[in-house]
Amino acid sequence: MNVYESVRTSFFSLISNKLRSFLTMLGIIIGVAAVISMTSLGTGVRASIVGQIGSLGSNLLNIVGGKAQQRPGMGIITRGASNILKIEHFEDLQKASIPGIQAITADSSVRQTIIYGKKNTSTSIVGTTANYPTVRNYNVQLGRFFNEYDYQKAKTVVAIGDTVARDLFESPENALGKKIRIGKVSFEVVGVMEKKSMGGQDLGNQVFVPLTTHQKRLTGSRYIQSVSVQVASADDMDSISQLLERFFTRKLGDPDKFSVLNQQDIINTISQVTGTMTLFLGAITGISLLVGGIGIMNIMLVSVTERTREIGLRKAIGARPGDILFQFMVESSVLSCLGGALGIVFGVVGARLIGKFTQWVTSVSPGSVVIAFGISLAVGLFFGIYPARRASKLDPIMALRYE
Repeated sequence: MNVYESVRTSFFSLISNKLRSFLTMLGIIIGVAAVISMTSLGTGVRASIVGQIGSLGSNLLNIVGGKAQQRPGMGIITRGASNILKIEHFEDLQKASIPGIQAITADSSVRQTIIYGKKNTSTSIVGTTANYPTVRNYNVQLGRFFNEYDYQKAKTVVAIGDTVARDLFESPENALGKKIRIGKVSFEVVGVMEKKSMGGQDLGNQVFVPLTTHQKRLTGSRYIQSVSVQVASADDMDSISQLLERFFTRKLGDPDKFSVLNQQDIINTISQVTGTMTLFLGAITGISLLVGGIGIMNIMLVSVTERTREIGLRKAIGARPGDILFQFMVESSVLSCLGGALGIVFGVVGARLIGKFTQWVTSVSPGSVVIAFGISLAVGLFFGIYPARRASKLDPIMALRYE
């Protein structure tokens, strides 16, 4: 029996029992659809988080007070991070002019209430330098960011986030030139930042003032929370990280008092965690493929029993055991392939529906589709072997006598 004839016969056999065939394929359909949907969710979330971190600036090294530690489920945290770095350390680093460093910024934040007329909102007041938008890739949509003159003279000017502008002024266009009060100090709004978020956190719920103003007028402290260094080339990240470690060790006297965080290391860590999560989701949903395979075995055993006389007749007229084996293997493969194809369709549609109704990012990769379909075919072949072998070993005389 040739392949074409085997496939044609298989289709006729399956079509003659449409409902039973569909219910048999249902396990494969659900399994493939679930694998594709869940892996697309994991892949999409990973790409989204990595993209958001990358959007905060390229080739960044962050120096923070305290020793950074990575804990499962908690990300990177720092121990003993208070009152370590001072603005003098930032200024000395600027004067050091380390080759390969493109730009440097520092920041310190405190949460306070901003007041405009009868309206107020609680937000993060970030004291930083004039080149913060360049280093952190966070641009102004209206007006301007404060400049170097504002920084040097500790001017009371502020660039506010998009969310803050809407809370206090109803729209960003109404904010420019207005006076707001932070604590007891009046600030002039000179700019409104673009709308931006990172990892579900709204970056628009913060405002930016010169670091000098932040320390002299708001906090009275010389300490800063972090220094961000933008490296000109990604190839120099490791070497400049080592130079920064030596620089701050000389300044602070103890390497355990600070940490140099490589943005690429953070991205790699997140990619590893989300990759493991995606694999776990795929493995859990893949169990349904195993259930679908058992369903195929069950229905093929029933088919062998129902077609015992047919098998005996074929053997009587010259069909070899290999022909019978091949026939039933083709039938189980057709079931799994059709189920896999339908599962791919439902999986892609399911991934899009998940993204639409949950606002989560999903991304269906060709690799996940190929793997899911390949597994469904392998499941059909594996679970079809036993029924096919059982059919091929039937004695033709006993099969013809079967009632």
